[in-house]
This record gives sequence, structure tokens and C-alpha cells, in this order.
Amino acid sequence: MKKRRVVIGVIGTVLDKRGKRANRWVKWRPTVGLCQQPDLPVDRLELLYQAKDRGMTEQLSDDIREVSPHTEVRTHTVAIDDPWDFEEVYAAFLDFARHYAFDTENEEYLVHITTGTHVAQICWFLLTEARYLPASLLQTGPVKNRDDDNRAAGTYSIIDLDLSRYTTLTSRFQHEQQQSVSFLKSGIDTRNATFNRMIDQIERVALRSDAPILLIGPTGAGKSFLAKRIYQLRQSRHLVAGKLVAVNCATLRGDNAMSTLFGHVKGAFTGALQPRTGLLREADGGVLFLDEIAELGLDEQAMLLKAIEEKTFFPFGSDKEVYSDFQLIAGTHRDMPTWVAEGRFREDLYSRINMWTFALPGLAERREDIAPNVEYELQRFAASRQMQVRFDKEARERYLRFARSPQAAWRGNFRELSSSVARMATLAEQGRITVELVDEEIQRLTQSWQPASQKALPVISEEIDLFEQSQLETVIRVCRQCHSLSEAGRMLFAVSRQKKSNPNDADRLRKYLARFGLSWESVRNNA
Repeated sequence: MKKRRVVIGVIGTVLDKRGKRANRWVKWRPTVGLCQQPDLPVDRLELLYQAKDRGMTEQLSDDIREVSPHTEVRTHTVAIDDPWDFEEVYAAFLDFARHYAFDTENEEYLVHITTGTHVAQICWFLLTEARYLPASLLQTGPVKNRDDDNRAAGTYSIIDLDLSRYTTLTSRFQHEQQQSVSFLKSGIDTRNATFNRMIDQIERVALRSDAPILLIGPTGAGKSFLAKRIYQLRQSRHLVAGKLVAVNCATLRGDNAMSTLFGHVKGAFTGALQPRTGLLREADGGVLFLDEIAELGLDEQAMLLKAIEEKTFFPFGSDKEVYSDFQLIAGTHRDMPTWVAEGRFREDLYSRINMWTFALPGLAERREDIAPNVEYELQRFAASRQMQVRFDKEARERYLRFARSPQAAWRGNFRELSSSVARMATLAEQGRITVELVDEEIQRLTQSWQPASQKALPVISEEIDLFEQSQLETVIRVCRQCHSLSEAGRMLFAVSRQKKSNPNDADRLRKYLARFGLSWESVRNNA
């Protein structure tokens, strides 16, 4: 089916106004002329104008209906006080683009750049380049030969400009890029410099390339979440028309793996009573996210490579190829070079998906980002439960001290942090997370990170260096092995006590434990 042609433009207060009464029909007017092109029928014209030009716009709309009855004219008022102000014009056009219901499946779009100020034309360029407008540029012009019968209609050309010449102008609108980066981070004010640089690069790749993206990182580091945000970013710029299809490859085994990914025909295997489309075909025109891609079998890997490179594959049990054009985002926590060296993952497939590889750090490597993520999780919980939840000041400080300390292992990464905040918020009376709730949660986390063969360390109220943490763990282990404070002191200070004429090992140990808010009793009671 042929797509409808839609032209977007702004009224030309000078060129479109030329001529009065019948005289206007013999002079070239860009907006009317573009609707008089016999080989460029316009199904719909989206015409932007300022309120003060309403009368002229109505006259222009009537004239277009007369010369091109099949063209639907839709008018839109825009508020622009100064048409020579870049930011004002850009903001007005951007607002129109963001609220316009583009239908790229059924319509093709052209942006008419002949009318309006030079500022308006440049803003149309920038918005088209950034894909806020999924369109080509349309230029119209007058006929130079006065005897030409097509004088009133003029000429037209559809152009594809190299907009790299306007990079100095795009710096005025860098906040738009920053908004894209913020979108990938869900508005979280992350402070880890390495992570922020990576997100900035992912944003540029997402908007400029449809090549596969590989996200590597431990479980819970946010691979699935980031894949979804990448898809939403590309969708907002009209770079994908299809949907996001996601699957965890670790859940696929045997015939089920083939069938789930590539589909099957009826009777392909026992139990295949009905044909199945498969996820690759469902992702046509969109994004396919394969989490834990390293868990795929070698047969599935071979078929996936063909599907990526040729955009075709055979459904399970079929001798007829099907087509699917999708962008692949893959995730894994495996060491892929090792996986390839051991023969568990095809080298050719790894080479194909390794063009854009980003290693997501775990939460323990981004401790400076814990505070903003705690706030994000708290707000998310509150929004989902339609209730206000907050930390008491002391409780928040205590939780963050622990969360950022070396004691906090965060083996489950951001997923574990989310669960931790959700537990405290759920137990909060009247929406207040108290010190008592924080202490309970710290104890719960500390115990969950200890191997079953070890007893949990007592909770430390202050952040301590890794060096001191190791030293303190040794002291606590000795205390638990001894029956008295003095015995533990003698064992711990066996060498240095020999140099003292009157050693007081018990007092020395008591003062050491007190530095961390601990006592002999608390260490023994927690044994």
C-alpha cells in the first residue's frame, strides 16, 4: 500500500502573502505552489502559523483547497514572539514535533523549509537531523522563465543535506543531548565518572547506529533496564517502529530454545500442534534483547548469526526462509573471550556482536552512586504504592554509611539495593524509615552476605578502610575463640605486651573495640 504524503511547514508571511484578489493566482506562493505539483501530490499539509496571521492562514487554506481538493489542510498555532530568536523558534518547533502523532508505517513526511526566517529553516534542519522529525527536507522555488505555464506552481526538490556544517549551531542545544543521557539514567544524578562517560557513549551509539550492542556485567547491574531505555530512546526519535522483545536465554533449553527464538511449523516436534512465530519475527522493525546470550546452545548461535547478517532464517522444521530486520542488544555476565576459547560460544558470532561492547560496573564499584539510587528506589516505591515514604535524618545517614562502607558486599548489585529499600519502605510506620528499621536491614544484609560456615560480624556504626576492616575481623575472630577479655588480649598482643612493664591487655582490647562502637559483650553475644 502506498504511503500518504504529509508536508509540514510554516506560513511565509512575505512570500505566501504576495498578490491581492485574482492577482495572487499569477504569482508564485511557496505553500500554495507545493500543492500544485502534478508529480508530488500532497495528502495532508500541516501548517504552522502565529495567531496574528490567522486571517492570512485561512485565505491560504481556502486557496489550497481550490487548487488541490484532495489535500487536507491542518493548521497549528505556535507562540513565537521573536522569529529570529534561535531558542524560542527551536523550542516551539520541538514542542510541535514531540506532540505530533507520527505514523511512519503508513505516512511519509516532508519538511517544507522555503518559508519562514532563516532561523526557522535552520531549526527545521536541526530537528530533522536529530530525528525528532522522521522526514526529508522539501525545497520549493519560483520559475525563472516568465512565459512558463507552471509559473505559479514553481519548482520543487527533495534534498538530503549534509548537516555536519551546522555543528557550531547544535552546541546551542546541547541540553537536548543531556536530556537523552539523563533518560538512559532515568534522571538519576549518577556521580561515577567512568559510568557517566559510558552512558554518554551509549547515547551516541543508540542514536547513530543500529549495529548490535553487547552489555556485559554482573547479575543485577542493570543490563535489562538499560536495554529497555535504549529502545525507548530510539523509539522517541523514530528510529524503530517495532516493539522491544526480550528473553533470558538461560531459560531456553533444547527444542524449546529453537522454537522460542525462531518459531516452528506445525508438527516440527512432538507437541507442536500449532505453528509458532518466534521472537525474532516478533522483533521485526524493533529491538531484540537477548539477556544471558552466552547460555545459548551452539546450534542456536549459528542460526542467530545468519539472522543478524542476512536478516533471514529458517523456523524450526521449515524449509522456507522468513525475514526479520531487528536490532540486537545482548547481555551477559560471562567472560566472553574465555567462553570463546573454551568452545562454548562461537567466535564468529562473538565478533559480530562485539562491535559496541559496554561493561556495566557492579554497585560495589559505584559506591558514590548509592545515595542517588536509594532516593530513586524510594521514589519509585512511593509512586507504585501511592504513598509518601521518607527516611528520618539519622536513619538515612546510618544506612548510607553502611551501604558505602567496605562491609557492604552488594553481591546482587542494584537489584539487591532495590529490594533493601523496598523492605524498609514496606515496614515503615506512617511512611517513616527509622534508625531501628535501618539497623534491622543492615543486620539482614550483613548476615545474607556471610557464608553459611561463618558467623556474621557485628554491625559497625562508622565507615572504615579495607585495611582496618581486615584487622577488625581478626580481632573479633580471636575474641570469639577466647573465654575472657584478658585471654583474648594476651593472644592478640602476645608480642607487644612483652615490651611493657605492666601490660593491661584487657583494657587495651576494650579501648580498641570502643573505637568502632563495639564492646566485649556485643562481640560475644553476636557469636
